[in-house]
Amino acid sequence: MTRALVVTNPAAARTDARAVTAIRETLRGGGWDVEVLATLGPRDARRFAEEARDQKFDVIVSYGGDGTAMQIAAAIVGTGIPLGLVPGGTGNLLAGNLRLPRNAAKAARALLTARPHAIDIGVSERADGRHYFAVASGTGFDAQLMADTGAAAKRRWKFAAYVAHAVAKLSKVHSVRHRITVDGAAHEVGAAMLLVLNCGELIPPFVRLGKNIQPDDGWLDVVALHADGVAQSVAAVWDLFRGSANGAGRVWWGRGRTIKVEVVSDRPRPVQLDGELVGDTPFEIKLLPGALQVLVDPAGAWKGSRHG
Repeated sequence: MTRALVVTNPAAARTDARAVTAIRETLRGGGWDVEVLATLGPRDARRFAEEARDQKFDVIVSYGGDGTAMQIAAAIVGTGIPLGLVPGGTGNLLAGNLRLPRNAAKAARALLTARPHAIDIGVSERADGRHYFAVASGTGFDAQLMADTGAAAKRRWKFAAYVAHAVAKLSKVHSVRHRITVDGAAHEVGAAMLLVLNCGELIPPFVRLGKNIQPDDGWLDVVALHADGVAQSVAAVWDLFRGSANGAGRVWWGRGRTIKVEVVSDRPRPVQLDGELVGDTPFEIKLLPGALQVLVDPAGAWKGSRHG
């Protein structure tokens, strides 16, 4: 019998008490032995997962957003214990990249037949310890946007809260000089927004950045957008979506396994990892290839680099 802990985050944008019951009963109906714990604070998910790891649970299920999932991941990276994902947050980008069901009950049913698949994960050493991400980290416009979007707005308006703030702040977009060191090679790049990508889709399945970026490909991809003001921001995003290479002037790409980012011509900027703010620049990301087991449908829509 599969012994599973379901960690639910009541503060996440799309969590619902009735859905928690549906998840629990669906998994129990499939023969799983299920316990449910609800977080009350930002570190609870990681603590619950650490205790479940030590108690030899077979699976830990996250019902919340990407932040909740990464708190759990921090406790089980490298252990082989698989992470099950039931989307309940604002973006749910990891679940979207893996083509997992968005509906809570359907996601729980999918877990019953899913199989573990190893994906890469990024780690950053900060003053308060290690922080992990599975989709994207970055600094600049996106991180400031996340800093300025309150929890109440995210819960009420969900992803639309980010969109509204982004439109309102486009006129204030400006680029600063960054030093981006990719596997030891330094590059001076002007950027209003800089992302370190482990997954290729920022709004799954609609917005894909690079056809070959997969969470199990063994690489981190770096993209920097140079823009000042509304018109240049629109042009830079257009170049990004149509796949313009470094020579276009507004989009810079890099690829490696250790990425260090420093702001060299302005004050430090906020840093986010999978939507969670972790302080300011500078920051360094290291790739941990295949370090996290995630439950996915082997016959599903997502076909990663190691499928087949």
